[in-house]
Amino acid sequence: MESNSRGPIWSDAELDVLEAQRSAGLSTQEVVDLFAAKGAPVSEASFRKYVQLGLLPRSVRVGRRGHEKGKHRGSQGLYPATVVRQIEAIRRLLAQGYTIAELQSQLVFFGGEIDELAQKLERVLESVARAVAERGRSQGGTEDVLTASVSEARALSADLVGKLRGIERGLAMRARMARAAV
Repeated sequence: MESNSRGPIWSDAELDVLEAQRSAGLSTQEVVDLFAAKGAPVSEASFRKYVQLGLLPRSVRVGRRGHEKGKHRGSQGLYPATVVRQIEAIRRLLAQGYTIAELQSQLVFFGGEIDELAQKLERVLESVARAVAERGRSQGGTEDVLTASVSEARALSADLVGKLRGIERGLAMRARMARAAV
């Protein structure tokens, strides 16, 4: 899409692809670089300000592994890939005349909490899937019923997160409509 101050710089399809490709998360610099590449720069200071104001989720610290097995190289903060979609919405709303205070008080942003839930569900599902796989190996077979249950749980998790995001979008749309009516 065209880069301008009023319209979106990413299509929903582009954001869906980005979120799928970067499901492990993005660093602050990667987010800044993505916006710069679209010709709509977001400063690192603005990004951090949005986090501090509660408009964006906090990062999750993730350990970095070295090239040698088991060697750690510290950790880095990763944000859910959906943060790009959230910044896009914030930029669009600011361009429409909303203030930061209005975004904080009138609009409903549950994205951070939904992202945290999605990440926690994924970690739990990964742990359960590993346990099922290990059990199947130790018993010399596969745990077809348990594997199918894990797959079903993943689908339910994705459905729940999708429904929550839809509710958030609906609430945000109602708040925008109420503001426009004033």
